Amino acid sequence: MRIVVAHGSGGVPIFVRDVAEVKEAPALRIGAATAMGEGETVIGMVQMLAGENANRVVERVKARVKEIQATLPPGVTIDPYYDRTLFVSKVIRTVRNNLLEGGLLVVAVLFLFLGNLRAGLIVASAIPLSMLVAFTGMAQAGLSGNLMSLGAIDFGLLVDGSVVMIDNILRRLARTNASTREERLAEIQAASREVLRPVTFAIGIIILVYVPILTLTGIEGKMFRPMALTVIFALAGSLVLAVAVTPVLAFWFARPTAEHEETWVTHHLRRAYAPGLRWAMAHRAWVMGSAVGLFMVSLGIGWSMGVEFIPRLDEGDLAINVWRLPSVSLSESVATSLQVEKALRRFPEVVQVVTRTGSPEVATDVMGVELSDVFVILKPRHEWTSARTRDDLIAAMKQLLVEAVPGVGLGFTQPIEMRFNELIAGSRSDLAIKIFGQDLGVLRQKAEEVARTLETVSGAEDVKVEQVAGLPLMRVIVDRNQIARYGLTADDVLTLVQVTRVGHVVGIVVQGPRRFELVVRLVERASADPAALGALLVPTAHGELVPLSRVATIQVDSGPAQVSRESVQRRIIVESNIRGRDLGGFVSEAQRVVANAVSLPTGYELKWGGQFEHLQEASRRLAVVVPIVVVLILGVLSVIFGSLKPALLIFLNVPMALSGGVLALWLRGLPLSISAAIGFIALFGIAVLNGVVLVSHIRQLEAEGLLTDQAVIQGAMDRLRPVMMTALVASLGFLPMALATSLGAEVQRPLATVVIGGLMTSTALTLLVLPALYERFAALNSWKGSL
Repeated sequence: MRIVVAHGSGGVPIFVRDVAEVKEAPALRIGAATAMGEGETVIGMVQMLAGENANRVVERVKARVKEIQATLPPGVTIDPYYDRTLFVSKVIRTVRNNLLEGGLLVVAVLFLFLGNLRAGLIVASAIPLSMLVAFTGMAQAGLSGNLMSLGAIDFGLLVDGSVVMIDNILRRLARTNASTREERLAEIQAASREVLRPVTFAIGIIILVYVPILTLTGIEGKMFRPMALTVIFALAGSLVLAVAVTPVLAFWFARPTAEHEETWVTHHLRRAYAPGLRWAMAHRAWVMGSAVGLFMVSLGIGWSMGVEFIPRLDEGDLAINVWRLPSVSLSESVATSLQVEKALRRFPEVVQVVTRTGSPEVATDVMGVELSDVFVILKPRHEWTSARTRDDLIAAMKQLLVEAVPGVGLGFTQPIEMRFNELIAGSRSDLAIKIFGQDLGVLRQKAEEVARTLETVSGAEDVKVEQVAGLPLMRVIVDRNQIARYGLTADDVLTLVQVTRVGHVVGIVVQGPRRFELVVRLVERASADPAALGALLVPTAHGELVPLSRVATIQVDSGPAQVSRESVQRRIIVESNIRGRDLGGFVSEAQRVVANAVSLPTGYELKWGGQFEHLQEASRRLAVVVPIVVVLILGVLSVIFGSLKPALLIFLNVPMALSGGVLALWLRGLPLSISAAIGFIALFGIAVLNGVVLVSHIRQLEAEGLLTDQAVIQGAMDRLRPVMMTALVASLGFLPMALATSLGAEVQRPLATVVIGGLMTSTALTLLVLPALYERFAALNSWKGSL
């Protein structure tokens, strides 16, 4: 107030207090928050630094909040309404339970098949030791344990190499009846050498099939590369354990029993398998025809299946996007937000409702005052009474809100899903259709045409056109000739209008850590009426006062609410959520319908974005990298066997494995997705491993002097147990993931389903079709050479 603004007659200073009232006043509000329909509240958001651990950060925040709470006046409390760590903890619990249950099933299979407690424990020891290697690698790579990094771990996969190694060791020890220390050592060394190359190359091939995932970039790369790296670390550890540790443990602890070859499980398996094998070898054409027929059927089914980027994760809570006309005031938006909250409180499933309208003080999430995000915190699913599923609850909420709060747009999503979609495509919905061009009017017209067309497509929900027009404006157009006549500048005129309407910032007031804008504003704001504003007097450089209407034209108009750009081009987005359909099928139909109904002028372009864009990008990259990896694997197999023909024979396992995976997805009603693709990749490696184990043993028996038909029969019978064990431990290790319904299970379910279904068909091919084809091919062409 002691700031001198001028000097009067005689040099008397004129202070601010002499010509103005100085007081604290609220800044122009650009946002508000409400809760539970009871009125406005203050909300804050805690942001985590990149690379930090969410659980540890939130724990520190909670501790700090307790300290702050103790300093607040009575009646003022800090209550968290959304805590991401609750969701993360539930997901981690799901992953942990799946791994533990899968691990127990794997150990049970080991004991049942081996019939030897010590051997089972030796193989089972590969699980914690491999995971220790995996966790060490994760720590070095800066990866944290979460749904994506641990989601593809299968304990059965980690023991496959040790299973083959210990089975061969026990088989040789039992057959040779080695009794002395030297004899045992010699037999274990010989048994280890027999399977060293096939085990090393087979696990190496499994590691190699994960390489395509490491080539993913962008959002899909950030999501799935940690999963591939974790599996590769774990498999590398399991390989070292299988070839270096398992033989040592077997020497010190394994004691083959007389009944080692005939546990009740293997006894019944051999009795069932022997006639089946003989029948398959006698009816090669029928068996091969059945395999080809199954593959063709699976191709037809796979071609008609739906496609999505990743399965929708049920977060347990809801987020509702509410939009109104751009001309709405903040007070009107707050009023409708309170109506929405009161309506939502009628549902017994709702625990808390908090709404954020407009923009916060810190520009972390800028929105117009016509937009609101409503966070709906729900009870656990088993406590729901008015709805059975998430979709049922959304439908009931939408129907009630349309009746209770007419005139507003509604879009239902989930808190994390909303942010994820916004980050990857600039839209909070599942699908974003982007139209690029220069003229905002044309963009809006075409966007509305696309929206009307999109609403006719089955599965389209919450269709919305990005609001780019309809904002009421008062234009003050300065007359350059007139202001020049009075010695004014355009800035003089427009600053006066600003001081009159909203105030003009002339400085910053600092009080400790707090900073306030110093704003000059007229006592009475000028009316929004153009005539009243035009009567405002403008001081000239010569001391005259002229009406604003004499130096400017004042108009009330409707202007753009926002102008969005992407890659320098103007664009508008048409958003849509998808309900009851897969992403790929919906987009395919929508593209066809929109292409037929909407034509764009020259210079305008339409792009399909959102999750679909990243699905396409990941598919394009995998389509290039996967064939390269396939060729590399064929090369590795050719090196193992010294010929391309055995490699091609083993590769017959792959289409059979794909057939089972596709059929399993179809039977469970699951679409193809990137998660399912990772399941196919894991399945591909396991199928090749079993083929390598069987074919390498048959060729070894041939090298020892057995005739081909004898080598095939004996080799298949010898490798029945390891092949069945590797298939069972891998599939049962994934079984809890396939059946789980808890939070986070949606991402693992397609992956596990593919592996379990694919192993059923690929194991049948390995044990029945592969031996028959081997004998047939060997009769046509001599495959000589040793491993």
